[in-house]
Amino acid sequence: MTINCKGKLIDLSIPKVMGILNLTPDSFYDGGKYKKESEILSQVNSMLNNEATFIDIGAYSSRPKAAHISEAEELKRLLPIIELLIKEFPEIIISIDTFRSEVAKQSIEAGASLINDISAGKLDKNMLQTISHLNVPYIMMHMKGTPQNMQEHTSYKNLWKEIIFYFSERIAETKKLGIKDVIVDPGFGFAKNVSQNFEVLKHLELLKTLDLPILAGVSRKSMIYKTLENTAQEALNGTTVLNTIALQKGANILRVHDVKEATETIKLTAQLNQ
Repeated sequence: MTINCKGKLIDLSIPKVMGILNLTPDSFYDGGKYKKESEILSQVNSMLNNEATFIDIGAYSSRPKAAHISEAEELKRLLPIIELLIKEFPEIIISIDTFRSEVAKQSIEAGASLINDISAGKLDKNMLQTISHLNVPYIMMHMKGTPQNMQEHTSYKNLWKEIIFYFSERIAETKKLGIKDVIVDPGFGFAKNVSQNFEVLKHLELLKTLDLPILAGVSRKSMIYKTLENTAQEALNGTTVLNTIALQKGANILRVHDVKEATETIKLTAQLNQ
């Protein structure tokens, strides 16, 4: 189970870590934390040293009811940082967290390697065609609505049946366009309440029926801190617990704020499975 990131074959049969770099002022956990180039370089250097395979850069906050920003503002935040990181870390594999096709295009042209789309192409009709043209790996997530209103769309007749149907339909579209490398993300926290998030995790292995790599992104999310009655800042231990469960149920990529702990989780889980 491999994906091709600009000529680098990444074997996802051995789980990998995707480190999060938020360039937004209003993300739920680390918004506004990385403003200076020195802070960004230090954080990315730390993530790479702790064996992150991918660095996922986001410049549009997708937390519930986040402020909407323009495409121009998103690009203004992203492009200089992509160029900075490519210059400092030539071997880096950068993922871009965006639902906009033009942002995807310009980011890949600037040196990024893959696109992570919270909307699976549903918020920009040109996204899938753009991915096909760029010939890069594509992460598609399950979500209903938009980041601004998704928590108004948590009604499901059958949660898992709807998720599988959603992905089946989106995957069919990627196949029509010849998109080779697709990864699925069930979208913890996106158009799902706390109990629904745990229902997704409980049966995460159902995504294996799609025969595609699975990304799990539970890092410091409200399903953890609301259950534990604490805060995102106190949710690292809970994140590690849920990441362990995700790995046991077939996750191939852990998308996290805390790379060292996720890497250790993968190594320990692998030892258990030997």
